[in-house]
Amino acid sequence: MYGVGPLSSLALCAWLGGAGRFSSSRKAVRFVGLDITVHSSDGKGSPGQISRQGPEVLRWLLFEAAKTSARPCAPGYGYYTGVKERYDANRACLSQARRIVRHATHILDALGDDAFTVIAQPAAPTTIAR
Repeated sequence: MYGVGPLSSLALCAWLGGAGRFSSSRKAVRFVGLDITVHSSDGKGSPGQISRQGPEVLRWLLFEAAKTSARPCAPGYGYYTGVKERYDANRACLSQARRIVRHATHILDALGDDAFTVIAQPAAPTTIAR
């Protein structure tokens, strides 16, 4: 996925787990804490804010990965600019971070147990000393 490097992908795999951990990608977004809160009758949360429940480090990594969508060469640039024009850059990054979580959840579900299989790296060429 564009913008998701080795550290972010490791964090996503570690916290999202394998196939079947979440029944939907929406629940994964809620677990990460990027879902939008709604006004409740007890008045304890301002509406329209993210819930911030879940791993803070993962939210930070996802927000940083989503900021790469602000680049014109990014595949999600059209979506990012659309949200940015309607709201602002911060909300566009949060929206893109939610898209990354949903996409990662679908990838992990599709891979199943193979998501955690180690892929053999090609052996490094050996040099012969003469």
